[in-house]
Amino acid sequence: MVELLDANTIVEKRAQWEGFEFTILEGSNVEVVNGSHDEPEEHTYTVHVESGIPSDCTCPAFEYQEGACKHLLAVAIRKPVLEAATTEPAMRADGGVTVEPEEPNHLNERPDDCDCSPLFKELPCWPCYRDGFEEPNPNVGEDE
Repeated sequence: MVELLDANTIVEKRAQWEGFEFTILEGSNVEVVNGSHDEPEEHTYTVHVESGIPSDCTCPAFEYQEGACKHLLAVAIRKPVLEAATTEPAMRADGGVTVEPEEPNHLNERPDDCDCSPLFKELPCWPCYRDGFEEPNPNVGEDE
């Protein structure tokens, strides 16, 4: 990724060791705050990510210097930040995806490998739980 972004060695090193904070914004944008400065709020910029690659930044260096700025590189080298900016589902702060639970199947559409036991009246088996059922199969034991 970094090889796609033309930057000099000094910029690459600064992107690695400066204290950046990242916030994922709408539209594949990442707010980058440089906490290494005495007044970080004055060093807050937006990096736009396009097709998985940081493409532009609102900082003066991006506009006036040749090559990629440290903010582009900072996003590019932090895989969880880059992935969060390029994926549709909401991302949690720890990098995991927040997934909306699917509605369980109709009661008669339990998984083929359902193994619910009448001995555990309050717990579904793993296949049922995996498929979104929070209650055990009510049809277990009917044939017995």
